[in-house]
Amino acid sequence: MRESDIHINRVDWVTVLLYFALVMIGWFNIYAAVYDGQAEKSIFDFSINSGMQLVWIFTAIALITVIMVADHRLFENLSIIIYLIFIGILLVTPFFGKEVNGQTLSIGFGSFRIQPGEFAKFATALALAKIMERPTFDLSKTKNQLVAFGVLMLPVLLILLQPDTGTAMVYFSFLIMFYREGLPQRYYILGLAFIALSLLSLGIKENIYIVFGITALVIFLILLGKKSWQRIVAFSLIGLGAIAYSYSIDFVVSKLPEHQQNRIMVLFNPDLDPLGVGWNVTQSKIAIGSGGLWGKGYLQGTQTKFDFVPEQHTDFIFCTLGEEFGWIGSLVVILLFLALLYRLVVMAERQKTRFSRIYGYSVISILLFHFMINIAMTIGLFPVVGIPLPFFSYGGSSLWSFTVLLFIFIKLDSSRAQQLGRIN
Repeated sequence: MRESDIHINRVDWVTVLLYFALVMIGWFNIYAAVYDGQAEKSIFDFSINSGMQLVWIFTAIALITVIMVADHRLFENLSIIIYLIFIGILLVTPFFGKEVNGQTLSIGFGSFRIQPGEFAKFATALALAKIMERPTFDLSKTKNQLVAFGVLMLPVLLILLQPDTGTAMVYFSFLIMFYREGLPQRYYILGLAFIALSLLSLGIKENIYIVFGITALVIFLILLGKKSWQRIVAFSLIGLGAIAYSYSIDFVVSKLPEHQQNRIMVLFNPDLDPLGVGWNVTQSKIAIGSGGLWGKGYLQGTQTKFDFVPEQHTDFIFCTLGEEFGWIGSLVVILLFLALLYRLVVMAERQKTRFSRIYGYSVISILLFHFMINIAMTIGLFPVVGIPLPFFSYGGSSLWSFTVLLFIFIKLDSSRAQQLGRIN
């Protein structure tokens, strides 16, 4: 039997079917998001977003074909080169890219444009997998941690120059993969502590409450008989550090663009500016809530037809689903995403090489982050940062980048019988 036949037989068709199910449901919802009640424009009309999305879907299928017929060793052998190519593209994007709303995110010729920050995700995943595949690479060692974080932070810094905070945030999802590969837990505990303190600092503007909390904690320890002066001094120093960090957070936020500051403030106070900055999230929640249990029916969404939710075909595509298909429809799509993520975990754990496993967990990390943040954004649990819903949101760069990211892993998985080595 030929090697290509073996690969076809080993393709994880469940994952492929889940991918196409999400893509097609997304396509129908993109049409619903731009449908204005006039039947003369069909879903295949190239003058509207659903027609263009169909073009992106067919080109994505072409990309899938190229990936699946390629030698699986190609991705590993060229991983560093691919990474450096996209680093180079990110370097020139601020100078030669197209500026929209103060951001220079895309580059290309004429009407054909791509967002390098989206494609750099799979390039970074390949590079990290290549660097970390060595049996001697141990993430518990400081030297290796610096190397891994250096590879990760380079595209982040270049994307922030565009500036595109939302896309840059996605790269921190690789921390999930780092955890699987042995990054010490203390970093995650420290990170969660900083996140909690940051939220506290932003949500409670008066630092006197933080001082009160630390003082109460010290008194509580004394009353319990914990009279160790070292412990009391330690907690006092932690309290002072917390206050200093709180002020630093305020300073950093004050240096952000005004629209980003407003988005953060709206997270803690949704009624701050319901007709301005808070409009998107408020209308999104109204759309989702109005769908009820079963929804209003396909193409029957009033919030959609009257354009109450801006960018409803991209970042806020989930609210279209919630309005027209209700809680049940939203649950079905969420379960499809969870099934895909679960399947990818199963695939990652059965890999025969460390390269494939690390790349697989990178795919899982990116998809999980996008899935969670996008939905949290549409229901007001996270600031609006412009993160698309994988395979759902409109756009060629988004669909292509997620497709390439996923199907490289499907290809690696289908070729695992030919891969040498074992999981370390």
